Amino acid sequence: MKVNVLAVQELINEQFRGNQTWFAEEINVAPAYVSRILNNKIDGNSDKVCNGIIKYCELHNLDFRKYIILV
Repeated sequence: MKVNVLAVQELINEQFRGNQTWFAEEINVAPAYVSRILNNKIDGNSDKVCNGIIKYCELHNLDFRKYIILV
């Protein structure tokens, strides 16, 4: 699994008013780690981030496949 960076950035802009920290707290991941993934400083194949996004999507009736690339 890998984070779809563009789609997650769009989700953050729409649902979290562009606030990455708020999003990171919502998926229970360190804000700095989310920032590094979204800024392409590290690879987005983090199980913890992907699982957090999946749980968030399930709670909010969103299709996680838009935000996670299954490889």
